Amino acid sequence: MIIRLFSGITLGCLCWFYSSTCQSLARESPVKSEQLLQTTGSWDGTRYTSYLRGQPQVTVLKITVPPHTALAWHQHPMINAGYVLSGKITLEKKDTGQRQTFRAGQALAECVNATHRGYTTDQPAELVVFYAGLPGMPLSIKNK
Repeated sequence: MIIRLFSGITLGCLCWFYSSTCQSLARESPVKSEQLLQTTGSWDGTRYTSYLRGQPQVTVLKITVPPHTALAWHQHPMINAGYVLSGKITLEKKDTGQRQTFRAGQALAECVNATHRGYTTDQPAELVVFYAGLPGMPLSIKNK
């Protein structure tokens, strides 16, 4: 009985010590996490309908677009998302003319299988773009 009581007290103290130590470390941690984007659809409001089947492959690109530059009309066969590091870029859909501008510090979810382009005005744009595709699949397909 005494051993059980002692074990219970010891276990209780250890749990309290562990819990308070972990809480203290969590409060002191310099690591911060900020959700930049969580979505079920692209920037134009189109919902993603399915995801690719097969061996996943993630590709991350850092893209720099000079000032006064329009990218070629293109589409992506996979879900991808970007984060604007600096500058601003406007995305435009070819079929509707719908546009939206994204600035440094903003995240965006790209269109899938919809012809669009990005363009800059008076300043360059620098983005990091994450593509979730399959091995051998092109990241983008140019359109006319």
